[in-house]
Amino acid sequence: RKDMKNSSGRRAREKRRKEREVAQNATLSHEDHFVNLRRWLKERGFNSRSLIPASFTDTGRGLMATRPIKAGNILISLPETCLLTTSTVLKSYMGEYIKRWKPPVSPLQALCSFLIAERHHAAASAWSPYIKVLPTSYTCPAYFSDDILDLLPWGIRKKASGQKERVRELYLYSRPFFSSLQPLFSLPVEDLFTYDAFRWAWCSVNTRTVYMEHAQSDCLSREGNDYALAPYLDLLNHSPNVQVEAGFNKVSRCYEIRSIQGCRRFQQAFICYGPHDNQRLLLEYGFVAPGNLHRVVYVDVGALMLCLHKGDKQLQQKLLFLEENGFLSDLTFGADGPSWRLMTALRLLSLRPEQHASWKSVLLGAAVSQDREEWCVHKAQTLWQRLSDDATDALKKLAELTDSADQARMEQLVVVESLRREEQEILERARDVLRNLLPQPPSWQQDGFQNTGR
Repeated sequence: RKDMKNSSGRRAREKRRKEREVAQNATLSHEDHFVNLRRWLKERGFNSRSLIPASFTDTGRGLMATRPIKAGNILISLPETCLLTTSTVLKSYMGEYIKRWKPPVSPLQALCSFLIAERHHAAASAWSPYIKVLPTSYTCPAYFSDDILDLLPWGIRKKASGQKERVRELYLYSRPFFSSLQPLFSLPVEDLFTYDAFRWAWCSVNTRTVYMEHAQSDCLSREGNDYALAPYLDLLNHSPNVQVEAGFNKVSRCYEIRSIQGCRRFQQAFICYGPHDNQRLLLEYGFVAPGNLHRVVYVDVGALMLCLHKGDKQLQQKLLFLEENGFLSDLTFGADGPSWRLMTALRLLSLRPEQHASWKSVLLGAAVSQDREEWCVHKAQTLWQRLSDDATDALKKLAELTDSADQARMEQLVVVESLRREEQEILERARDVLRNLLPQPPSWQQDGFQNTGR
């Protein structure tokens, strides 16, 4: 019995030693900028004993639980004094300049301006410990060059280009306000408030803020004032598989996140940014979540049009009817095949001229004849083939660009490649579903969907 106890004790000690090694290998707590950040936060009333910065192979930087966090318990509680909001900016040296400026700047402009100024002040900045742990660049589309944008799926490509344009336009619109800040700086403001600096600040706000409502200020425009930069808390990464409750507690005056499922010791603690598909995650946050429960492949109207018979005299009328009823957006393929919305749109497009009276009922879910249903499946197969070919071509071009890419560009290419590979995986699974919707084709057609048009 004594030998069994010793053996059990040795196993327990060995297990604890391995756990400590795992934690030590992953932790970033010893790095100077995180030491300074934690010290700075402690001075402001925050001291996290249950979460520490760590590096993970799948997500990079994140927060690791140093003890088990039970389901329903608080994951993190960040005091209001640690939050960077428009109130922070208005109370700062920049506040008087913002209050005098007409027309009023937006909350987003105010935060971006303050971040740029604080980064310039470096060690003299009261927010320096936080600024130093922010990324120096981002993998949001605002940073993408045109050749990388061209490798995105068509639907998100338009949105990504729009993001770049919005950032550029907001920067140009903000330049007169930046000029008014010249008395605050010894260097020319045009050398400080550059487009690159503004893009960095815009992405910092767009990707890292938490939602927190603020009272409307007469000094700011009427645009949404619901941003709060949350140091340390913003190291929590996204997982579509977790559930949390988050919000500002007006009693404790802290921004709190409560874990619904809990977290094991030495595991990465996650939060969920929302039920977003990978295109939305890339567009808004600059990353892709492998195995995302909400992942889909979008069918844009252009691809749909290429699959339709131009001789249909009712085609434009059908498309207008679909658009008016919201059936020309969110047409997708998922791992379970073509979505109900996509098949419903195709069913309406399949109808013959004499079936005009059935349009509304088809949108409400009415069945169509067998030959019309087969037409829809064939069109879905044609769409599948186009999407599959597009993803394959994009991956080939990505491989070519990778050879000569620097670090920042490589990170952007990796994100786009991840999106495209996720698409390929979805389409592979969708193909199996599509094959079962019609009688099995001859063996020479097994690899794809050749000759599917009618």
